[in-house]
Amino acid sequence: MAAIISAVTVISLIVTALYAVISVATAYILCKRKNISSAIEKWVVSWLVFDAIIHFTLEGPFVIISSLGTVENSTHFTALLWQEYGKADKRWLVSDPTIVSLEMLTVFLDGPLCVLLVYAILDDKHYRHFVQIVLCVCELYGGWMTFCPDWFVGSPNLVTDSALYLWVYLVFFNGLWVVIPLAMLWQSWVQLREAHSPKRPTSLKLSRDYSSQGAYPKTIRAKTSDVSESGPNSAENSTRGYNLRRRN
Repeated sequence: MAAIISAVTVISLIVTALYAVISVATAYILCKRKNISSAIEKWVVSWLVFDAIIHFTLEGPFVIISSLGTVENSTHFTALLWQEYGKADKRWLVSDPTIVSLEMLTVFLDGPLCVLLVYAILDDKHYRHFVQIVLCVCELYGGWMTFCPDWFVGSPNLVTDSALYLWVYLVFFNGLWVVIPLAMLWQSWVQLREAHSPKRPTSLKLSRDYSSQGAYPKTIRAKTSDVSESGPNSAENSTRGYNLRRRN
């Protein structure tokens, strides 16, 4: 275990934890400015900020390094972090075409979508759940295409004989980009379902009673017609009854 856990291991975990703290703090400040009190929305914004930071500051340099050479031979600071993760998945060390292609998708599409979705949530934009669904599908697609091709050939690049590599690097960190997008998809499904089937207001029900002969509902026209059919005699009788009550 001592040989597995190195200074780079500790630094990579500290950096990840620091990113998480920054994300929660940023989300709290943003939601407070926009008077968003929902705990779920605060956690969604926290995740999106964390997701964007990962895409831009870690995966962005990975794409550049892998396009110019390999992570394995690079001395860049972020390359050291990817070299640590490469102990669990060797493809990240050698500029695997599938991995680099997927990371380009996350950097140039998923990252901007995270920022756009944060803006849409804070300003309550109509396209919020459309962007959220697109982002979640992209994240799930990236996770599937990262591991499925390797599974088909017997997972020769995955190192699973260490609990750290298997449960922390492979399962936990990659699982976040599966469980959370699925939860956000469910949130969008619930919100869209509620928006699509609201309670019908009374005004809509009355509007169905409108006839082509006039602008008033049938019930209103019926009451009007009753008064008109009774004629002046009805009004005269009402006046007489009122005068008799006053005399008594």
